[in-house]
Amino acid sequence: PLSITTYPIQGHRGAAAAYPSIHTKYSTCLKPSSHTTGPILFSLKETDFFGLSEETRNASTPCPYHTFHDPVRVALLRSQLLGWYDKEKRELPWRTLAVTVSDVNIRTYAVWVSEIMLQQTQVATVIDYYNRWMKRWPTVQDLAAATLEEVNQMWAGLGYYSRGKRLHEGAQKVVSQLQGQMPNTVDSLLKQLPGVGRYTAAAIGSIALGQVTGAVDGNVIRVLCRLRAIGADSTSPAVTEALWSLANRLVDPERPGDFNQAMMELGARVCTPKGPLCSQCPVQSHCQSYQKVTSTLLGKLSVQPDIEDCSNTCLLCPSEPWDDELGVQNFPRKPVKKPPRVERTLTCVVIRRGEEGEDEFLLTQRPNKGLLAGLWEFPALLQAEKNSDVKEKKALCAEISRLLGTRLTDSLLQYVGEVVHIFSHIHQTYVVHSVRLQDACTEQQTENAQWLNRSALQEAAVSTGVKKVWTLFAQCEKKKKNRPNAPTSKRRPAEVTETSQVLLAVSFRVHQVDVLSTHATVLPVCSSVLHFTGRRSFRSFLIIWQRGAAFCCRP
Repeated sequence: PLSITTYPIQGHRGAAAAYPSIHTKYSTCLKPSSHTTGPILFSLKETDFFGLSEETRNASTPCPYHTFHDPVRVALLRSQLLGWYDKEKRELPWRTLAVTVSDVNIRTYAVWVSEIMLQQTQVATVIDYYNRWMKRWPTVQDLAAATLEEVNQMWAGLGYYSRGKRLHEGAQKVVSQLQGQMPNTVDSLLKQLPGVGRYTAAAIGSIALGQVTGAVDGNVIRVLCRLRAIGADSTSPAVTEALWSLANRLVDPERPGDFNQAMMELGARVCTPKGPLCSQCPVQSHCQSYQKVTSTLLGKLSVQPDIEDCSNTCLLCPSEPWDDELGVQNFPRKPVKKPPRVERTLTCVVIRRGEEGEDEFLLTQRPNKGLLAGLWEFPALLQAEKNSDVKEKKALCAEISRLLGTRLTDSLLQYVGEVVHIFSHIHQTYVVHSVRLQDACTEQQTENAQWLNRSALQEAAVSTGVKKVWTLFAQCEKKKKNRPNAPTSKRRPAEVTETSQVLLAVSFRVHQVDVLSTHATVLPVCSSVLHFTGRRSFRSFLIIWQRGAAFCCRP
């Protein structure tokens, strides 16, 4: 046994409150084996190493204040957090279903759908999608009977489209291989449902099935790192295992689902990435990071060892010094994100006149694997590098000709504009063109392509990027239709005419045009002025000509 000095925490003293002396450096994780009023005896146990490999344990072990030792403190934290959650929790549709639905199969399915939708997506965005999804497919059997096209249509705009496909695949597997019964343990959820990882399985298991297990998502990572001053890279294996060990230790055995949701709620609303509301935190008294902030502000030494005095070999301690300006936002530490890949895609809105006289638009389907798998888009061509406008236009024209089985000239393509869309790892720029085809050009088309009218296009399974392209095209079309061809009574003709006559007079003098010159000579100048001022009618031409001529004759 190894003897070390102990430090009291919030009035509690004993084996559970043991901390190493500031001057004591050691490379083993210690567990008390007996209670004394003086120095405490500790023994080593393999279970204290957060589930790390033997090689990792031998290399380094975490300092004691990165975890919770005192059962009394753990019970107090549970009580404080759940009390806050009961008063402050948001009323969300999946929470309501988890509480009100008695059928465990439907309840598990409902929580599964919500957890998949909430991956990398904000709660406010998910609510409407979730309600529409559950109204259309209230059971796993209903979802299994749907087509992938219907699922993609429902998922359109939610992002990360492979999630919807995996939900559909999972539902079909449950019906065909599991006799319609959802997996009923965390392990079986993890093994049998595609797209379900460690966190998702734990969340479903605790919320829908009442299994006692912690759940660690992004919000929980932030809360736990701040509570226990874990400053190492939060994506490292050592930190990941330590956080899961903490979550499993803290979870309330009587209300595991509520506790896990309370931790997530705390991270989403109070312990936020920026501007955390520490004054409103129900577990503030347990937070190592907050105690560091207050001790710094008050200029006092903490009764606990300083975070920066941790063993140099601890895998959970920060590798960078504490920044007073960041406060609790020193934790967690994340690796610097790689900049998104920059891509440039040529796309074209291809239009034809349908059988009923309305416009129809050509859409092609993306491959079944990869980015935006199975979704529909306007004909597009990814550019490996930036080329001249002429080359890009010819390349896009060749791609459309291939799709239609005909030969088009690039002069038919009209430039519309550019649209930027940001994926999680791609900075995508769509260079948008449009082309209106004659009937003879639309007789043939390749597979995985379809013509849709405007209403059908609005309901199609397309990505947010494609919706942005459509919005840009629709705005340009609207501007063309609303562009005036003649002056209206609402405009002020005197002011416009005065500007026009000055421009015309200047043009006459610059080009040395005689007032009595022939129309053939003066016409280009007048046309330039008319174009500049937006006037197109013959009457405007005569007015500008007369006043411009009179202005030129002035001494």
